[in-house]
Amino acid sequence: MSRLGKIPITLPKGVEIKLAGNVVTVKGPKGTISCPFKEGIGITIEHDKAHVNLDPKAGLSNAQYGLHRSLINNLVVGVSKGYEKRLTLIGVGYRAAVQGDTLDVQLGFSHPTQIKIPKGIQVTVDKSTLVIITGIDKQIVGQFAANVRAMKKPEPYKGKGIRYEDEFVRKKAGKAAKGKTA
Repeated sequence: MSRLGKIPITLPKGVEIKLAGNVVTVKGPKGTISCPFKEGIGITIEHDKAHVNLDPKAGLSNAQYGLHRSLINNLVVGVSKGYEKRLTLIGVGYRAAVQGDTLDVQLGFSHPTQIKIPKGIQVTVDKSTLVIITGIDKQIVGQFAANVRAMKKPEPYKGKGIRYEDEFVRKKAGKAAKGKTA
């Protein structure tokens, strides 16, 4: 048995879980989200806790059992609290703005850099250098943040680029000046 899979999922107030075939639908104060799962995974709900069960005849591994428990827990957290990623733009002239359903990022390139914002997430820009990405789906929020960061990763010499707000970039020493030789 998976250690992670055995841990019950605590359901906050206002969160409902429904099963329809192989699809789990979680409804909460922030919205509704659903996720498919494999045959052999079941969910039982008792009071304010949900337990993920594994059918031994299904042939699923313990890793699959723990994975599905984590996915369902991410759905519950998403509809109750939501997910947020914060990106900081560091560099002279680096700025961002939201224009309709696109994020316009100025990173010193000669061409415009615009990224289409996927459905289900909200992007806000604070002081033109802080991009805040929020949503109920952890995977979509994290992937969009990674796509924005990949446009200009922080470089190790001056630290310029896009980084997560809590990310630490270790700086390298540049070339040392040549010493005099006699």
